Amino acid sequence: MNIRKFAAIDIGSNALRLLISNVIEQENRPTVFKKSELVRVPVRLGEDAFLRQEISERNIKRLVQTMRAFDLLMQVYGVERYMACATSALREATNGETMVARVLQESGVQIEIIDGEREAGIIASTDLKDLIRNDKFYLYVDVGGGSTELTLFDHGKLTGSQSFKIGTVRILNNLVDASIWDDIRDWIGAHVSNDGSVEIIGSGGNINKLHKMSGRKLGQPLSYAWLNAQYHFLERMDYSDRILELGLNQDRADVIIPATKIFLHTAQWSKAKKIHVPKIGLADGMIKVLYYQ
Repeated sequence: MNIRKFAAIDIGSNALRLLISNVIEQENRPTVFKKSELVRVPVRLGEDAFLRQEISERNIKRLVQTMRAFDLLMQVYGVERYMACATSALREATNGETMVARVLQESGVQIEIIDGEREAGIIASTDLKDLIRNDKFYLYVDVGGGSTELTLFDHGKLTGSQSFKIGTVRILNNLVDASIWDDIRDWIGAHVSNDGSVEIIGSGGNINKLHKMSGRKLGQPLSYAWLNAQYHFLERMDYSDRILELGLNQDRADVIIPATKIFLHTAQWSKAKKIHVPKIGLADGMIKVLYYQ
């Protein structure tokens, strides 16, 4: 048995995440990927990028400091290789490339700014095969702070994907035009059968939190009816009550409502009754890309 360590850094619009995974190689057996450590730092780069088109000096410093900390953690854990990807916030910020160069100089961490198509491709590299059945249709919905990726699987094969400029941070700051919702509905209408046979696979921190709040075990899907009821329950609560009564982190208590709204609309327009939550996402896909490529 050979155990190797790989790391993925996900630089999103709402938070920065470091995932360290053990990759266990065994002779004549499948390779096993096991999460070892997950660190999340709430740096909301999206508010800078989407409102002012550039990342503020304050958040640049926070990003650099976080990357230094992540680099030290990777050294302590003995990480063999890492991959750091930045999504919509840095790709839309006018100083995104300058920030990448500064982070490399001051922390030693090399960041790659990826577009929506590559983001969807990396997400598709995750362990979805363990969930996807060859006789069903699935719509994979990954909701982030700045963008939402939709990927369609037809009988086990990826048949289409699209990235949309809609996310929780954008919605909170009233930066989503009604036409974007129309684009999502039209894309679903053009690619998904309306006979109710499709099931949704949800990805992202908010749907993971919703699944935990539901009390369901891992592998048990959420229903559209429960998600709809939970949306109205959360919407009626004050922001402070979501923190004090539900125990949500302050950077989760606001974004969870727009995230739920996105999942509800995609389920409504696709006529999906079930939302599977396997708790995998971009970072998990990066680990697979690192190992296999």
